[in-house]
Amino acid sequence: MNINKCLIKEYEKTPLKELVNAPVYAIQGISENGAKLLNEALPNVNIKTIGDLANLKFVKWAQGICALAEGEE
Repeated sequence: MNINKCLIKEYEKTPLKELVNAPVYAIQGISENGAKLLNEALPNVNIKTIGDLANLKFVKWAQGICALAEGEE
């Protein structure tokens, strides 16, 4: 699986199992400052890694809503 377009150059060769623990800014489009602002916007949540972001309850809720909306009549 080639996910290089999703990551900054520094993390392109990083195994997926290690990317879970990589900083959020390893994702292209999220700067170090953007990661800082994300934490400031959600002060009760500590989002340091890609895994933290993926496991964020708000992200899971949004994904669930979108998935259920596809099947809604």
